[in-house]
Amino acid sequence: MAKKKKNKSKLKIIPLGGLGEIGCNITALEHEDDIIIIDCGFGFPDDNMLGIDLVIPDITYLEKNIEKVRGIFLTHGHEDHIGALPYILKTVNVPIFATKLTLEILYNKLVEFKLDKNTETVNCVAGDIVDIGKFSVEFIRVNHSIADSVAFSITTPVGIVIFTGDFKIDLTPIDGEMINLTRFGELGNKGVLALLSDSTNAERPGYTPSERTVGHSFDNIFHGTSKRVVIASFSSNVHRVQQIINASEKYNRKVAIIGRSMVNIVTAAIKLGYMHVPQGLIIDIDEIKHYNNDQITIITTGSQGEPMSALYRMANSTHDKVHLGVDDLVVISATPIPGNEKFVSKIINELLKKEVEVVYDKLADVHVSGHACQEEIKTIIALTKPKFFIPLHGEFRHISKCASLAEYMGIPHQNILIPEVGKVMEFDSEQARFNGNVPAGKILVDGYGVGDVGNVVLRDRRHLACDGLIVVVATIDLAGGYLFSGPDIVSRGFVYVKESEELMEELRNIAKDAIEYCIEENISDANAIKTKVKDDLTKYIYSKTKRKPMILPVIME
Repeated sequence: MAKKKKNKSKLKIIPLGGLGEIGCNITALEHEDDIIIIDCGFGFPDDNMLGIDLVIPDITYLEKNIEKVRGIFLTHGHEDHIGALPYILKTVNVPIFATKLTLEILYNKLVEFKLDKNTETVNCVAGDIVDIGKFSVEFIRVNHSIADSVAFSITTPVGIVIFTGDFKIDLTPIDGEMINLTRFGELGNKGVLALLSDSTNAERPGYTPSERTVGHSFDNIFHGTSKRVVIASFSSNVHRVQQIINASEKYNRKVAIIGRSMVNIVTAAIKLGYMHVPQGLIIDIDEIKHYNNDQITIITTGSQGEPMSALYRMANSTHDKVHLGVDDLVVISATPIPGNEKFVSKIINELLKKEVEVVYDKLADVHVSGHACQEEIKTIIALTKPKFFIPLHGEFRHISKCASLAEYMGIPHQNILIPEVGKVMEFDSEQARFNGNVPAGKILVDGYGVGDVGNVVLRDRRHLACDGLIVVVATIDLAGGYLFSGPDIVSRGFVYVKESEELMEELRNIAKDAIEYCIEENISDANAIKTKVKDDLTKYIYSKTKRKPMILPVIME
């Protein structure tokens, strides 16, 4: 009897972002001539990325293989999973497959970037299966802090690969749609090659509390106050907003909504039936002056302390519609994303200075995470019984802990792959290994500029921010061999000129001596003269101040 030939083809899984960081989630799956993309999000800049607005993943590999790319599949509508699409679609414009609310949130971005008319989108629901190239992608319902979130079961020529996306197991979800654990179990019985799991809360033991616990806290807050209530939350958490609306209705309060992203998402959620609001409950912000404090709830953006968000402006008395004081109660219904702690703390301090009553996560149960804790991750591993395990989404400490949970659940150490951005993971039906790298990294967005700010520019910005700038301006006559005018010294961010006249005069003399030396030595190259001026000034300034400002000589002939 002839032996059955083994399938020698390889599946490649290539993370292009979302590892060692929060944000920029994007992963490519490749099999021979077909590539599909899972998610495409942006990240927020680090403290040392001065002037940068946001960070998007480097998709050079996808651009070079554009003829293979078949489509983009989105797990849910959070910015760290869809935010980079308007930038990516300019060069990788392929069909986008996502659920209804995710597409509605994305649509507003496409309109803003004028991409709505030439981008193909396909509306899918949990249970749908999309056959695309060599892949078959099944949408599986999960719970998260935004409605319409899904996981993906991807049938490939070498086996089934499951992406959990961002998930938790909520037994009492607000919309009544619980995660489809049955389907995960069915796939586990069929045989799962690899499970790629959310790792964000892998350090936290137990289970993530249900979203309903926040509703109970809101009820207690509204019941115990006659103040105007202002609640800041993630705009995408429509279930949280629904609970705020339910509590407001119960206690006879009208609701005003502030913040563009909050207004856009609430409008979309109501339109699509994901939120249910009684007629007349929501009022325009201009109408709040017609009601008493105990008749008003304000829902706003700014739960992360973002500069120029609505809550930030209220806290700093620069909002033109809402002025906070002793008769207000502010609820911050979120926990700070890593890196935002100082921003949130600053807002809380400013509110307390105004004698505003402030309630936040450390004082009451006004927030629950949308990510799975240890027991939930272990449950998914137990149901799917994967041969290989790959932790995704989070900083290295989260990913490392998630890997240890998988090993505890019986997955052999050698079958657990710790991924890195740009590092190719290659699979057949029996083995998995790392096999090379592809171009990957971070692209910085500064205003309308995408990718034009790199390491050199950031280095110069940090230099300027730390030590300031000195400009030396001089005019020379090379033919006549003399200094025609100057040098003049301009200082920005180094010293205040009027208080350091003696130092500035000494700098002029050093610059003058350097230029005259070059003229005497018949050095006519302007760059060589600039280098001499810069070197002499740098040595003197450091000896006197122990600082190294950026020195910019301007030599005119």
